[in-house]
Amino acid sequence: MTSHEIDYRIYGEEMQYVEIELDPQEGVVAEAGSFMMMDDGIKMETIFGDGSQKDTGFLGKILGAGKRILTGESLFMTAFYNDLVGKRNVSFASPYPGKIIPIDLTTFGGKFICQKDAFLCAAKGVSVGIEFSKKLGRGLFGGEGFIMQKLEGDGMAFVHAGGTMAKKELAAGETLRVDTGCIVGFDQTVDYDIEFVGGIKNTVFGGEGLFFAKLQGPGTVFVQSLPFSRLAGRVLASAPRVGGKDKGEGSILGGLGDLLDGDNRF
Repeated sequence: MTSHEIDYRIYGEEMQYVEIELDPQEGVVAEAGSFMMMDDGIKMETIFGDGSQKDTGFLGKILGAGKRILTGESLFMTAFYNDLVGKRNVSFASPYPGKIIPIDLTTFGGKFICQKDAFLCAAKGVSVGIEFSKKLGRGLFGGEGFIMQKLEGDGMAFVHAGGTMAKKELAAGETLRVDTGCIVGFDQTVDYDIEFVGGIKNTVFGGEGLFFAKLQGPGTVFVQSLPFSRLAGRVLASAPRVGGKDKGEGSILGGLGDLLDGDNRF
């Protein structure tokens, strides 16, 4: 194996965290901001690139870091190593309510494709790169652009799903239609495309967007019930307007009260 063999345990229900057990000289890489706690003896190091152990030279590291910028992530990742004798633990937390999904990359043929903000942490040696869409429709209408993240290697990786997670096993030719934001990740054998909802009433009044993600098997698909974009949208919609009067959620008139008061500022 090129990746470190790590043991883990997931705690919690709605706001989970994963505890990684590191043997001496073992390591784990994580996105900035996911760290929760660690035992004494864990060494933290900021690394430049995609987190793999491949010695690609300075130019290779520059390219790896550039790919991370395209997915909206930081140039740097953080690595945690056990420098002492004996086992040590380091933990990483979910960014918002949901489930942490352990992904054994060996069971997915060494590659797993996921949303660009789904990755949480992985064994040292796992490469965190980008997956370019080969179909124009995905880039123009998919909501995630041409780019999704790909996790490659032979170790363990952990991704986060918002809300409740659904795991679907698709047979060859079996199709699943999903809201584009609700995709967490899928097997590399799954064919992914964008499909127009269709119908004037659905398009104008449906409220579910103009496009679905069409996933066709064979392969495994992970779906989330609460994408962060949906959560953020609801929070933003409920936030008091700048300079406006907060009527409170219990107000009978709600937003209409602002109009009656003549307060139409935004």
